[in-house]
Amino acid sequence: MAGSSEHSVDLSHAMITAPVSAADWLVIAPTLVTILGGTLALMARKNTAAQPKIGMIFLSLLVIVNVGLLMRVLDHGVITMVMGNWLPPFGIAFTADALGASLSLIASIVAWCAGLYGLVTVDGTGRRYGFYPFLLLLLTGVSGAFLTGDIFNLYVWFEVLLISSYGLLVLGNDRAQLDGTVKYGILNLIGTNLFLIATGLLYGNFGTLNMADIAMKVAAMDAGGSVGPLATIAGIYLLAFAMKAAAFPVNFWLPASYHTPNIVVSAVFAGLLTKVGVYALIRIFVLILPGARDYMADVISLIAIATMITGGLGALAQAEVRRLLGYLVIVGIGAMLAGIAVGSTQGIAGSIFYAVHSIIVMTALYMAAGIMKLMGGSYQLRQLGALYGLNPYFGGLFLVLAFAVSGLPPFSGFWPKMMLVEASLVDGRGWLAFAILFSGFLSTLAVGRVWIFAFWRGGAEGTPDGATTVRLAPAPEVTSPALWLPLLLLTGLVIYIGLQPDAMMQLVQRGAEGVIDPSAYVRSVFGEH
Repeated sequence: MAGSSEHSVDLSHAMITAPVSAADWLVIAPTLVTILGGTLALMARKNTAAQPKIGMIFLSLLVIVNVGLLMRVLDHGVITMVMGNWLPPFGIAFTADALGASLSLIASIVAWCAGLYGLVTVDGTGRRYGFYPFLLLLLTGVSGAFLTGDIFNLYVWFEVLLISSYGLLVLGNDRAQLDGTVKYGILNLIGTNLFLIATGLLYGNFGTLNMADIAMKVAAMDAGGSVGPLATIAGIYLLAFAMKAAAFPVNFWLPASYHTPNIVVSAVFAGLLTKVGVYALIRIFVLILPGARDYMADVISLIAIATMITGGLGALAQAEVRRLLGYLVIVGIGAMLAGIAVGSTQGIAGSIFYAVHSIIVMTALYMAAGIMKLMGGSYQLRQLGALYGLNPYFGGLFLVLAFAVSGLPPFSGFWPKMMLVEASLVDGRGWLAFAILFSGFLSTLAVGRVWIFAFWRGGAEGTPDGATTVRLAPAPEVTSPALWLPLLLLTGLVIYIGLQPDAMMQLVQRGAEGVIDPSAYVRSVFGEH
């Protein structure tokens, strides 16, 4: 193995001689925008009228710079900015490829929708306690994680998003929120420590934490003598990120905590946080330690199967909408792990596609749950009913999201599931393909039950037989465009991706090829153009 004194470049050649293009500054623009916006929002935390304006301005800027970043990557390939103009392993690199740039853009769109939705659902107290500063700083961590080229800085950005998420979880300070925060915090702290231990072992073996540098060194090593030690490091990373991604058997914290905060916070968490853990697994197991992934493929496959099945069964057992949706998040994590277990280009592309789909649809479902609460007065299925009669369009919209999260055509969830099933069968993993399909069936039953109870039947439990509807008195906030516009936008994306999947398929294919064959990634980091 390479010792800590061995580096892929000499110190005498460590300075980059090529000038950094102005467009390449886009790679750090998402973190700069959110840090600046979060700071200004924090300074104005007592001005509850200014908070949403600051938040929405900077969230809009975040979407714009991410659009520019993705266009730059698609036009010119992987781009890198190295802090201090020093080549790795001496400098810290920000590197944007198709995978990182596309996830960063989707995350910013979801965050913009959450900021708009929060105009209605977050009251003055929540704004004073820092909803918009925490949301912007959470996006700092998410964007940094997607765009960093250094494993230690991946750890740093994880810490940024975790600290921000703690603040969002406790907005309101009621007993359930504090209890959920404790469960969420303990498991994530354990995962963080495991992450740091594995990173220390990795540095001890390679003398660098730059992803491109490690990928080159691993590729140059004798595979026969490297599997054991690298598999140990990879196993620790797998446990650490399984906790953060809420994979079986360390996923009990998610349904115990995601139902406790403000519904817009739950929407952001369901859309983004677990996906960062899956993204990190793709980077670790596909980009830099592919041999360890091959060695552990069966273990990852079993974890994926258990995650999908337990998530689906858990969703069926719930009588509270938010808890049910939490288990559907877990089902999606299992599907993404299935693609990593397969490891082929189609498998990884399917995982990336499913991550994009899950970010959008789970955020939208939690937002829909918030509207259900405003219309029906409860999150409990027993206390809901007649929502279709109150608003048929909302009933149809929820049905679209229900079909999408179950992987049914013609919506966004169908295509990644098809890709993952096909990749599993080609790889000879029939049980994995069966688990993907069976978990989709369980998800269909779970969300179908929500639609029948909350929308189709004539009223809450105890409504007299023969009654076709009941008179409801929705909260006045339910008419606000700030509630409906983000939900319509996300549902529109679900429909568009389902009906026109070609562009997304090309994007995720490019993202998968970039991590399976990291040559372009390496060239970008080391300034070889």
